[in-house]
Amino acid sequence: MSVLLSAQDLRLAFGGVKAADGINLDVMEREFLAIIGPNGAGKTTFINMTTGHLTPQGGSIRYEGKELLGMKPRAIVRLGIARSFQLPQLFTEHTVLENAAMAVAAREGAFSPFRPLLRPAFREEAEDLLNRFGLLPAADRRADALNEGTRKLTDIAMAVAMKPKLLLMDEPTSGVAAADKMAVVETLARVLRDAGVTAVFVEHDMDVVGRIADRVAVWGQGRIAALGPPGQILNDPVVQREVIGIRAGEVPHAAA
Repeated sequence: MSVLLSAQDLRLAFGGVKAADGINLDVMEREFLAIIGPNGAGKTTFINMTTGHLTPQGGSIRYEGKELLGMKPRAIVRLGIARSFQLPQLFTEHTVLENAAMAVAAREGAFSPFRPLLRPAFREEAEDLLNRFGLLPAADRRADALNEGTRKLTDIAMAVAMKPKLLLMDEPTSGVAAADKMAVVETLARVLRDAGVTAVFVEHDMDVVGRIADRVAVWGQGRIAALGPPGQILNDPVVQREVIGIRAGEVPHAAA
């Protein structure tokens, strides 16, 4: 596999707090990379820098060899990088199908409140997208009536409508009921892998990380403290103590 995204010596401080303190990370094509770590470690900051929502004070981020620093978020999206947020960014007064169609229209630069939203071409692509995510049964439901798992999948489906090569997800299972979590995770992993999308995701649930990640990067105080396959990282005693919160002698479910 070749390198899709390369971050080199990223540095960003907020006052005396170092959110990025020399981050070096290569993301490989088609891999699923999980980012874990305690709150305040700089995980979401990395996503925000990569997508142009924050500008580092030093370093470089290259995507397919092209420097991203200084580019606006919309320009970065056009290169093939999309993101989903911890809180789903949906048009709550619209249906699931309409949300998907809006994402398709936005990608085509054709979204306008004065033009029909569910034009045949947009509707067909939106329905195909919802079908891949198992969302067709909810197509006519308003977004504000969805449970959290369906909201999350709809939000990620809208990001996938942009046809990205790289998708960054901030806590894709946050708020999802425990009974629904693995179904949501397996659906999004299947769709993204089938589409050849590279995924970088921040996650606090180690069962999720162990289930779908190819590699795990451990963030701590703005640095990458460890990087490797899930079996190695999730069984590391320091990671178990400092990140997962497992005391010596306990057997973690995700790493068992």
